[in-house]
Amino acid sequence: MKVNSRILVFVMSALMSMPLFASTDEKDMGGYLMVYHKDQDHGLHMAVSADGYVWTALNDDKPMIAGDTIAVQKGIRDPHIMRAPNGYFYLAMTDLHVYGKRDGYRTTEWERDGKKYGWGNNRGLVVMKSRDLKHWTRANLDFSALGIIDGNDWSEVGCVWAPELVWDEERGQVMMHFTTRFGNGKNIICYVYMNDDFTAMATQPKLLFEAPERKYDVIDSDIIHVGDTYHMFYCSHESTATPRHAYSKNLTGPYKIDDTYYDGERLGHEAPNCWKRIGKDTYVVMFDNYRCRPMNFGFVETKDFFTYNPIGYFDKGVMKRTNFTEQKHGAVTWITKKELKALLKK
Repeated sequence: MKVNSRILVFVMSALMSMPLFASTDEKDMGGYLMVYHKDQDHGLHMAVSADGYVWTALNDDKPMIAGDTIAVQKGIRDPHIMRAPNGYFYLAMTDLHVYGKRDGYRTTEWERDGKKYGWGNNRGLVVMKSRDLKHWTRANLDFSALGIIDGNDWSEVGCVWAPELVWDEERGQVMMHFTTRFGNGKNIICYVYMNDDFTAMATQPKLLFEAPERKYDVIDSDIIHVGDTYHMFYCSHESTATPRHAYSKNLTGPYKIDDTYYDGERLGHEAPNCWKRIGKDTYVVMFDNYRCRPMNFGFVETKDFFTYNPIGYFDKGVMKRTNFTEQKHGAVTWITKKELKALLKK
């Protein structure tokens, strides 16, 4: 398995006074950090909230890290951030620029033949690790270099999209799951475990989840552990793009599809992300409604993962934005009051 050997350190000047804080106890948390991308620039954006309802973009909604400084395709999409029990923040992103030809990064519409490998084909991911949200290590993962694994030829990988991270409590290790396909076949969800430095895959990819008989695409998985159950939210392409729910007693499955889940949304949407409100027994499922004009995020709340209460869109309900619009594919993690204050100050 090959990984770009350059492990670079990024110092984001906007965060120079960020304190070191390793706790992940809920009682120590005082705010939320959201990461997202924007089609306009294909860079990494961040926003913060003290209460989980009113959100403010950092850096005046300009990229915190420019995609052309970290990605092979000169653009990133689908960022996901996790605060792990070991005190580190982990960040993973799709290495893909969907407007690379328009913006002069390549001469073809896609990196490879669109007929053979499909829309938005790519080969890899960008992964980063930080103790303090200021200093970051980075690695670029190339899945097309993996060779043949379990009968799948990874040199023919059609896409590696939407990486998401979850902490395996038994292994004490980061598991990363992601959307992939071979050639222009059906999209499935695979997973790997990452090494401790978060610079390379420690295991070979394995299948995590797929549609029954692989009849349709499943993409954009997100996993949250609550009690003794792992809840997976994902996007199903059975008819229109719709988030669905599945659950398992084991992180690596098998996952049982919950046929009763419905969030009240009729337009096609994707990228579900589930996070807990600090100090409450309420969980939020946030999703990207890419068919809205302008594009927006929608939200539902649940306490039992069987009944869901829609709470609207950004600026069309209780969820508010103060200085940003048209964000894409978001993910939320907890931060402390000190970290929130430092982010807002700088």
